[in-house]
Amino acid sequence: MLKRYQKFLEKLDKRLESYFEEQCEFIKCKPGCSSCCEVGEYPFSRLELEYLMSGFVELPFGIKHNIKEEIKRLKREKPKLYKCPFLINNMCCVYKYRGIVCRTHGLAWYDEDENRIRLPYCVNVGLNYAKVFDRETGEVFLQNPIRERLRIDSILRSPEAEKYELECGEIRPLIDWF
Repeated sequence: MLKRYQKFLEKLDKRLESYFEEQCEFIKCKPGCSSCCEVGEYPFSRLELEYLMSGFVELPFGIKHNIKEEIKRLKREKPKLYKCPFLINNMCCVYKYRGIVCRTHGLAWYDEDENRIRLPYCVNVGLNYAKVFDRETGEVFLQNPIRERLRIDSILRSPEAEKYELECGEIRPLIDWF
């Protein structure tokens, strides 16, 4: 199953890469920028978690230990929003194995269900799409948002995903899987 998922991710990543290229004038993402990883709940499917953990087991002992301690702390404190426990020194230590929510974050897309453009969280700190967003009115002045629903559930249930016969399982906030 993880091999099929990995193949699916290769296709998804190519599509997302083209979206990031299309929207590059609005994207401020760069290595070390981690505001998207500092406040969230990070929805993951069971399959994504299994893939993430296959990357986790390859990490050095010390990093794994620190991540486990952070997960224990988060489980104890139960915050609604939290810093991703896999964020170390402003970098994702399992980047290759990150979830779909992480792969799609940073892009603006049109949500037909809600008839609005969805913007990434980082617009609020002056990053992605800040130059086409009026913080006072909430209005977005973006001519061509992506016309694909970039939500984890939509992506995992897409016709493309069905070709890979993925068994994704339930979707929960990352910390709830531990």
